[in-house]
Amino acid sequence: MPLHIAPLENTPIGTLWLAERDGVLLAIHFHSTAAEFTAALERTTGETAVLNSAALESIAQQLREYFAGERREFDVPLAWDTLTAFQQRALRQVYAIPYGELATYQEIANQLGAPQSTRAVGRANATNPIPIIIPCHRVIGADGKLHGYGGGLEHKAALLRLEGSWLI
Repeated sequence: MPLHIAPLENTPIGTLWLAERDGVLLAIHFHSTAAEFTAALERTTGETAVLNSAALESIAQQLREYFAGERREFDVPLAWDTLTAFQQRALRQVYAIPYGELATYQEIANQLGAPQSTRAVGRANATNPIPIIIPCHRVIGADGKLHGYGGGLEHKAALLRLEGSWLI
């Protein structure tokens, strides 16, 4: 089955690029052009990406509802199998953080039973291929401050404000 991509334009945080295969979401990217996103996907999957907005419409609609404040959870199959075992464990904990709530990198490490793995949790978040749906924006530093986000800290803050968990 081909790898499908499509842009989701006019979101509060700019254009997002989405990728799926067989109805399973593989990636959401910020700050990419079609050429950059396609090249990145082809490097990581070895497959040719095809522009197909219809294949991604259900996912795009759920994201539009999220940005409109009408959706708090997503019903989207995710490509967990593309992640390392540790990324899967860490990002499944992140995936479970409820809308409007926050967790620290240390709390995630503790939930994994590996309190010394705070930096590894940070790396798993930094390489999260499906931000927003796997809500790595909900993870903050132990100091209560925002730290790293693939989409940029301004987008992380915007997503947290949208969810009502960040007042600045």
